[in-house]
Amino acid sequence: MEKKGFTYQTNDGIYFNTAKFRKYGELAQLKKQKLQAGKRVERREKKNITDFALWKFSPENEKRQQEWKFKGKMGFPGWHIECSAMSMKYLGESFDIHTGGEDHVNVHHTNEIAQSEAATGKKFVNYWLHGAFLTFKGEKVSKSKGGLYTISELENQNFNPLAYRYLCLTSHYRKPLEFSLESLTSAQNAFYRLKGKILEIKDNKGKTKNKSLIKEYKNSFISAVNNDLDTATALALLWNLLKDANLSDGDKYLLALELDKVLGLEIKSFKHENIRLDKKIKNLIQEREKARKKKDFRKADKIREQLRKEGIILEDTEKGVKWKKE
Repeated sequence: MEKKGFTYQTNDGIYFNTAKFRKYGELAQLKKQKLQAGKRVERREKKNITDFALWKFSPENEKRQQEWKFKGKMGFPGWHIECSAMSMKYLGESFDIHTGGEDHVNVHHTNEIAQSEAATGKKFVNYWLHGAFLTFKGEKVSKSKGGLYTISELENQNFNPLAYRYLCLTSHYRKPLEFSLESLTSAQNAFYRLKGKILEIKDNKGKTKNKSLIKEYKNSFISAVNNDLDTATALALLWNLLKDANLSDGDKYLLALELDKVLGLEIKSFKHENIRLDKKIKNLIQEREKARKKKDFRKADKIREQLRKEGIILEDTEKGVKWKKE
């Protein structure tokens, strides 16, 4: 960039001259003449209010954790150029998809494009996918306003990490997703129902020759995903095929595995869990069996509902009652 004339030096670092990059601001549709300098960053020696630091010189008598010598001075890279450097290291000078939060459009991603394309002369990214905010009580999730959990913290509250992924799949990435422990609980319940259904059909064998219906589901799924990553519709299609009486269980399972290559719910790893029932649950199951034999179905249904609230689902079969965890 320096050799091509895109940079200039100030007392505190090396800056990118946005006036030299004709396409600056196209991604965010910025009109530079209407921009104003930010309150937190003074213009100082910047030639244009949109210019940004590529390299900052370390202040005297201050030792940073990571700094290198450049232009005869110790310094460190600017935030924007760090991202371009990492992207190019692993993906090359040009790549297909770059994701990020919608708050990065106007500045961070706009600057990434400018510095990257100025340096290489090539198009940096083909598709930009910007996700809307994860919200809590209507506001962006943050430490100060609440609603911020690490996955480990959620696991400590008995949430499966894949339940959070399931929750994200139920909404379009361009729409804000309202987070709460209640919504996560609902997503986890749905995820475990999905797991139960998958395990049910996995145990059964047999395939049909209904190739046209299988192809129809595949095409519908691809169409949903290609429609700006419409994961909510894609997830609904998975549920539809699992309930479709015109497909054998064998076909359903193989098709679910294929669709999961996109959804990432780790269907292939689903397995029956060996869960020990505590004495209270065992007694309730036995009590319900006694009620059924006496044809006291009102009491039996009441106990079934009680067990459901405890996370235990009962299934009455010819060989007796079976149970599974919800």
